[in-house]
This record gives sequence, structure tokens and C-alpha cells, in this order.
Amino acid sequence: MPYLFTSESVSEGHPDKVADQISDAVLDAMLTQDPDSRVACETLVTTGLVVVAGEVTTKATIDIQDVVRKTIERIGYTKAEYMFEAHSCGILTALHQQSPDIAQGVNEGEGLDKDQGAGDQGMMFGYASKETPEYMPMALAFSHRIVKKMAEIRKKGKEMTYLRPDTKSQVTIEYDEKGKAKRVHTVVVSTQHDDFANEKIMLKKIKDDVLSKVIPAVIPKKLLDSKTIFHVNPTGKFVIGGPHGDSGLTGRKIIVDTYGGKGAHGGGAFSGKDPSKVDRSAAYAARHIAKNMVAAGVADEILVQVAYAIGVAKPVSLTINTYGTSKVKLTDGQISDKVLGIFDMRPKAIVERFGLKNPIFSETAAYGHMGREPFKKEVELSYVVLKEDGSKKEEIRKKVKKQIEFFTWEKLDYVDEVKKAFKL
Repeated sequence: MPYLFTSESVSEGHPDKVADQISDAVLDAMLTQDPDSRVACETLVTTGLVVVAGEVTTKATIDIQDVVRKTIERIGYTKAEYMFEAHSCGILTALHQQSPDIAQGVNEGEGLDKDQGAGDQGMMFGYASKETPEYMPMALAFSHRIVKKMAEIRKKGKEMTYLRPDTKSQVTIEYDEKGKAKRVHTVVVSTQHDDFANEKIMLKKIKDDVLSKVIPAVIPKKLLDSKTIFHVNPTGKFVIGGPHGDSGLTGRKIIVDTYGGKGAHGGGAFSGKDPSKVDRSAAYAARHIAKNMVAAGVADEILVQVAYAIGVAKPVSLTINTYGTSKVKLTDGQISDKVLGIFDMRPKAIVERFGLKNPIFSETAAYGHMGREPFKKEVELSYVVLKEDGSKKEEIRKKVKKQIEFFTWEKLDYVDEVKKAFKL
């Protein structure tokens, strides 16, 4: 039977995403000075206020206020009329030391398991399909593209100059009897905007601009037709938005962050967590497995589940679901066994494989953690080193520039190994 499937995305100016970006900016600031930082940073944003709380263990010394204000400024909350503005909002900080009871299970050489253990129990999922070039679900890929394009237009300031930072999108895809994406059924876009004197004129202007400047740039024309439904600012006026319109919290957009409701989600959020937390690192590793397996031709669609016990290095389980699309003469259980022989899923191995001690996480905190293009960028790091001058020893900060990779879990670097293992 034909069916519909819907996913949503939100822009970097959405209050929950503002919180995510602040949490990850704090994490990156600490990793820039101390790659062994342990961070669990939660953020609350509301009218004129940011609250940063959580547990950290780090040698880094950072200016939390400066990190928060620069993040808010980059997003675009720079006007007093937004009632949440980078240079005037209040900032409360409540960060304290990580529990030593948890730390001993994670630190290598401590606790009952001498390997670096998982930072918590739980299950994580990774998903991939051949539906889009990004190996992502089509509804989510298009939703991300819409809000990202609108942010680009807003920041250039030449078109749609009335746009404000808070935007949401939603795309519904129609599938045929065989489960293949057939067409875009419905598109919903709600964007915050400057006030207009006439609401009817405002609504028409915004809808015309979205349909002429945004949609054609991000959704293939062949998937749109005369029956495609467009809802643009369906409630009407949307002047009050961002943290003034709705409070925001870290980790409240986990479905937007992953697969838009396709596959599954273990429930753990990503932003503000260092890579010892398998909620984040193992979810990235599971995505890496799924993407490389699909790209290698093992199946057209794959869901990977991995689960851990706190303080234990080896996962308690790893399960593959190919949804009946497998191209190899093996059961999903047999495929799972082979996968464990290819990919090392111990937390320390995951961190090393993807370079997760680098300050790479702010880039992930808007427009999805998965389906992104890997890239390299030079970053200035400031590490504490021991300086020895005769009998005198002292710790000093040494600044170094380093070329680091972002979105390493999106690399198709295991395809040949998977093909060899599965004789493809």
C-alpha cells in the first residue's frame, strides 16, 4: 500500500537549537585546551536569560560568558527587539565536578573493567538508506535543506531581509507500493519575521519568497507537482520567536538531530557531551557502520543497534536490521556477527577512529549530526604542557594550529573492507 512519511527540522535560531549550540560551544572550548575534558553541559534559554549547568572535569580555563555571547551573536540574535540578545542577556553558570563514581568506570585503568568503559548504559542506533545522496531519509534531508537555505539567505542580508532567526520546516514524502519515494506530498515552513503593517501582504510576501527563492534551490523539481501542498506560516503572524517565544533546552530535538523518525532512537541526546558518553560517540559509530554497509551494497536500508553497560568497554549487543533489503545470503544475525569483526565498538576505539577529542562539535549542533559532508579546517588549540627549566617545572599553555576533520563518522572509508568481508 502507498503511504506517507513526515519529518521536521528546525533552524539554528530555534530555542532548543540555541541551547544545543551553546552546550557544544562550551564543550569545544574545553576540548580546545584539554582534549581529555569530561563534559556534560546542559543549557536553558528563555527571555533575556541563559543558564549553563552540568558536570565537568577539565584543565581548561574558559570564559563561559564570552563563549555563550559569541554563539548567540553567530546565530543572529543581535537586536534588543528580539528580547533575547547576545550582548545584553543575563548568563548564569552552574558547572561542577563530575562524579568520581562515574569517572572510575570511564577512566582507563580504573574501575572493574580496566579498559575505558562506557560512560553510561543504554542503546544507540545508526541508520542509512539509499534514498538520498546523503544516505539519509528523504523527508529529513529536505527539511534540513529548507531551514539551512533560509539561514543562508538571512545572513547574506540581500533577499528576504525581514527574516528572523527562528524557523521550522516539515516535509511529507509519498511512497509507492514498493516503498520507493514517489513525490513530495506536503511542505510546511514557519519562519519568524519582522513586523509588517499589513498581515495579508506579509503572508503573501513570505509565501511567494519561500516558493520562489527557497524550495526550487533545495528540492528536486521532478519530485514536486501541481498537487504538492505548501503551508507557509500557516498560523499567520510569527514575530515573537526564539527564546522569547518559547524556552529552549539542550537535547530536546534528538529526532531532528538523527533520522527524522526513521529507524529508531535510543533516547540519549548528543550536544554538550564529551565522547566518553556513548550516547553520542556510539551513535556516531552506529551511523558509520550503517552508511558504509549500505554504500558497500550489503542492503538498501540498514538499522544498527548497539548497547552498553556503564563502565564496561565491549558492547553488550550489536544488532543489524536490513528490513528485508539484504543483498547477501546471510541472516541479519549473521550479518551482525560479521560487523563486530570489522568495526571495533569499544569506546576508546571509537574516539580514536573518529578523532572525537578534537573540538568539532559546535558544527553538529544545528542541521543534523548525520548526513553531513566531512571537511577539514585549521583550528588553533591551546594545550597545557610541562615546561622544565633546570630543576624547576611549571605548566604553561602552548598554542598550536592543527588541521582537524569534521563529521568523520560520515566518511565512506570502510566500504572496501565491508565488500571484502561480505564477498561483494
